[in-house]
Amino acid sequence: MRQAKASPPSGRQLAGLPAPAGSRRIVPAVSRYTLIDLFAGCGGLTRGFEDSKRFRSIFAVESDPDAAETYRLNFGHHVAEAPIEDVASFPSADVLVGGPPCQGFSPLNRDAVGFERRGLWRQYLRALEQIGPAAFVMENVPELLRSAEYAEFNKRAKKLRYQVEGEVLNAADFGVPQRRRRAIVIGVRSGAVPWPEKTHGEDASPGESRQPWVSFREAVAGLPLRPDGKRWHRRRNPRPESVRRYKAVPRDGGNRFAMQRNLDRAGLGDLVPRCWREKPTGTTDVFGRLWWDRPAYTIRTEFFKPEKGRYLHPSAHRPITVREAARCMSFPDSFALPENQAMTSIARQIGNAVPPLLARRIAESLAAALDAQLSDAGSPASLAA
Repeated sequence: MRQAKASPPSGRQLAGLPAPAGSRRIVPAVSRYTLIDLFAGCGGLTRGFEDSKRFRSIFAVESDPDAAETYRLNFGHHVAEAPIEDVASFPSADVLVGGPPCQGFSPLNRDAVGFERRGLWRQYLRALEQIGPAAFVMENVPELLRSAEYAEFNKRAKKLRYQVEGEVLNAADFGVPQRRRRAIVIGVRSGAVPWPEKTHGEDASPGESRQPWVSFREAVAGLPLRPDGKRWHRRRNPRPESVRRYKAVPRDGGNRFAMQRNLDRAGLGDLVPRCWREKPTGTTDVFGRLWWDRPAYTIRTEFFKPEKGRYLHPSAHRPITVREAARCMSFPDSFALPENQAMTSIARQIGNAVPPLLARRIAESLAAALDAQLSDAGSPASLAA
C-alpha cells in the first residue's frame, strides 16, 4: 500500500503560528518554499530566489505593463499587472520579497519626483500582515534605513512578531560585477536573522576564501566589441559631436574633466557644455569610462546616457549596451528581454532591478534558516497541538 505524501507546511506553520485546534501539523523536508514578489519589476529578486533551487514564485505584483510583460515571459502568468493598492488580497506564501519604489528616498532625486511614492511601504506592510509569511526581504536605497518611514515599518513589523534587521550590502561582495550598495531588510519569525556571507572582496587574492571582485572584462566576455545588434547588444546612433566627446575621454577610467582638457587642447572647447564649465567640482563620474579590470559602477535606469554617470565603454567610443548592462547586473543571457519594447523601458527595468546573483545569495541563507526552523519544529511524523 502506497503511503500518502506529507503535505507541504502552510504559511502559518512556517511562521510559527499555532495550528487550528485539533489539527495535525506534519513537518516534512521542504524542497522549495513558496514566494511572493511585490513591486516585482522584471523579476530580479524572483530570478535570484528561483536560481537558488529552494524557492518557487507563486504570485507577483507589478504596475508597469512592460515590466509585467517581461516578468510574465520569464516566470509565467501569476503576475498581477496593477497598482498594488488595487490588489485586495494575497495568497498564502512562505516568504514575501519586494522593493517598494525608491525614488522618494534617493539622494539623486533633488526634484522630489515620485516623492508621494515613499508611502508605498505601507502596501508592503499590508501584504505582510495579511500573508503572515515565515520571513520577508525588502530592498531599497541605503537612505531608507535612516528614514522615518523605515523606523515606523520596523516598529510595526516587530509588533507582528518579526525579528527585523537592515544592512547595506554591496552587490560586488557577492559576485555581481558591479559596485552597487543597497539596503536589505530581512525579517524572520524565529531564530537569528540570516545574512549571506560575502563571497568576493576588493582586496581578495586568488586562493583565499573570498574571490576578487568580478570585473567588467569578465562580465562582458564573449560579447563582440562592436555591437552586433543581437539580444540587445545594440549600438546607438549618437550625433557626431557626441562621438567627438567620447573620443576625448581617456580610455579605461577617464572622466568629464579629462574630456574637457582634451577638447580645449584640440580647439574644440565649444563642445564642452556651459553647465560643466560653471561646475568645476563634483559629478566626477559624469562622462566617465568604466575600467576593464574593475566592477562597473552602479547601473541606473539611464545607463545609455554618458552624461548620467560612468557609463562609457572602457575602450570603445560608445556607452555600454543594454546587454552589457544586463550582464553587469548578473542577468544571464537566457533571461528574456522583449525585443518589441522600447530600449528606454528595458533599460529602466534593468536599472531598477535587484541583481539576481545578490538575490540568490540572500535566498540561500534564508532557505537554510527556514530549514533549521522546520527541523527544530519536529520530525516528519511529529504532531502539534
